[in-house]
Amino acid sequence: MANPLSNKIGVIVDSFNVGVREGLRKAKDVGAEGVQIYAVSGEMDPARLDQAARRELRGFIADLGLEISALCGDLGGHGFQDAAANPLKVEKSKRILDLAVELGTPIVTTHIGIVPDDERGAIYAAMQSACEELGQYAKSMNAYFAIETGPEPAAHLKRFLDTLSTNGVSVNFDPANMVMVTGDDPVQGVVTLKDYIVHTHVKDGRRLRAVDPREVYGFLGYEGMSHEQIAAMASGGPDFAELPLGEGDVDFGAYFKALQSIGYGGYLTIEREVGDNPEQDIRKAVEFIKRYR
Repeated sequence: MANPLSNKIGVIVDSFNVGVREGLRKAKDVGAEGVQIYAVSGEMDPARLDQAARRELRGFIADLGLEISALCGDLGGHGFQDAAANPLKVEKSKRILDLAVELGTPIVTTHIGIVPDDERGAIYAAMQSACEELGQYAKSMNAYFAIETGPEPAAHLKRFLDTLSTNGVSVNFDPANMVMVTGDDPVQGVVTLKDYIVHTHVKDGRRLRAVDPREVYGFLGYEGMSHEQIAAMASGGPDFAELPLGEGDVDFGAYFKALQSIGYGGYLTIEREVGDNPEQDIRKAVEFIKRYR
């Protein structure tokens, strides 16, 4: 690369599978500078953390010499596709953003569900309404809800984001999701979504065959394949594989160069969702990124 990376390296604490406090210690030990933490349920549920607990946690993280790159506020299900479920999900998302800001980060990453092709349909309208409300709330706090890439091509996601009145809903760019599910080009995706990228994941993978994103992420009203179809596909093996950095099909040299070309100065946060030894994989991932510095 012509210019070395200057971005800080983050780690998703939950990838260690050892709880928040021990995960924070391990993040420091593997050489990360920041952390992303799930804040939906359990000990990080905003409803379970009073002001004293929030101050204590922020101090604990600071004492380790870390900062929070983002919280993860993925509420599961169909994202914001179901208008009837959205009021509760929107309110929970707002409380997660409140927690994020109090802990020192302006970013909450999330999945909103696959953006449908039918821009005049009820599902598109439900997602648009929820994201508009969330975007305005985030903007009022100088913060962002960041949608993770992967469920749909970057160009389609951009068209959806362009319909919102603010950039309070932006993008958490995950190159591996694009490679594994839609077959989209992460480098072009960075250019396409350049005005919205506020956080990134560093993950690698390989697409083994074409797959309907609805089979991976779910879709409101989509029943999926029949048992016979699933059995037939299972006999042929998986659709994609998440792999350690450098072992998949993400061209990280080109990807990092693309991030530099758009002036992205935020975190490169390592995510490892599979594998028998996540700590070892994450430690290697930190060293992998450092080669580009």
